[in-house]
Amino acid sequence: MSQSPVSAPSPMPVRPPRRPVPAAPPRHALAWGAVLTLLSVLGGLLLRLDERPFFQGLDDSWAASLNGSPADAASGFATVLDRLGGPLGTVLPLLLMGCLCMYGRWRSAVFVFTTAILANILVALPLKQLADRPRPPHTWVLVNDGSYPSGQVFSAVALVIAAAVVLFPPGGRRWWWLVGAVYTGAMMWSRTWQHAQWLSDTFAGALAAIGACLLLWRAFAPLLETEAERMAADTLWQ
Repeated sequence: MSQSPVSAPSPMPVRPPRRPVPAAPPRHALAWGAVLTLLSVLGGLLLRLDERPFFQGLDDSWAASLNGSPADAASGFATVLDRLGGPLGTVLPLLLMGCLCMYGRWRSAVFVFTTAILANILVALPLKQLADRPRPPHTWVLVNDGSYPSGQVFSAVALVIAAAVVLFPPGGRRWWWLVGAVYTGAMMWSRTWQHAQWLSDTFAGALAAIGACLLLWRAFAPLLETEAERMAADTLWQ
């Protein structure tokens, strides 16, 4: 008897390789994000319940060690950082979003908007209301109410993380983390140098931003992975 030929199994669809940009979130991003965000919330609750928490002594010592005046050269550099963390802190993410959209990377643009702009409104501002911490006396710049956490440090860290995710491959990202750490440290110094915030406020701003960005990075991971695969297959506009 003749046997009918056995048909070869149909090949499995091959997914396009994933490009290194946008970056995939790190392992345990969800857990670390939740822990860091919770720490910043607990700090706000502590300030709400105790006007002089255990870290107020360190804040006072750091503030007393900053000997200078608004006319110093260091104050000029701090003013530049104040502008970057203020109005330009919104302009820079918007420029980045526009550039991403020009190349069809709307998914990354939405991620940048959410982490660098929306998270400040939904995380930093409610924390300020929760803590209701007075500013240090005799501030050198115009500030609003609520010292904890630092909104400018939050914005700086969020922009650094958003840019790292959507712009840099692994090799360049390592250098960008170093640049971002220096920029964040300078922003933290400037806020305390201008007596706009306590030292602990700046650390809380950094923690809250890292935590929120990690949570959002994990939440946006499927969307960013789709964009990376479309970039690899050159189908961003389809």
